[in-house]
Amino acid sequence: MSNPLVQAFFVGRAVAEVMTERLENALTDTLSELGKLDAELREQLRQFTEEVMERANRAADAVDTGKSTTGFGQTGTDPVDLQAMIDELRAEIAFLRTELQRYRSSRNS
Repeated sequence: MSNPLVQAFFVGRAVAEVMTERLENALTDTLSELGKLDAELREQLRQFTEEVMERANRAADAVDTGKSTTGFGQTGTDPVDLQAMIDELRAEIAFLRTELQRYRSSRNS
């Protein structure tokens, strides 16, 4: 390779080939990792769904056998007003947000 232009051409071509191969490898590895992540997330979702359905079935069985559940795995004799519980939780969240904002504003001042 006595001609510098010919040498530059082959060097450029080799650089392009190596970069293409590395890009292909990186893309293949990335797609492989995404596939693994997708499979793991699907499995976790399946397990979550199974656990939810199992708990729901247990709660339904407990109600069918005469036991009353109050939610959160506790049993009791008083039925739960879910809407009231949701409203109470929302009120608590709003109160905590207000307190957190007060704390942050007093800390920054």
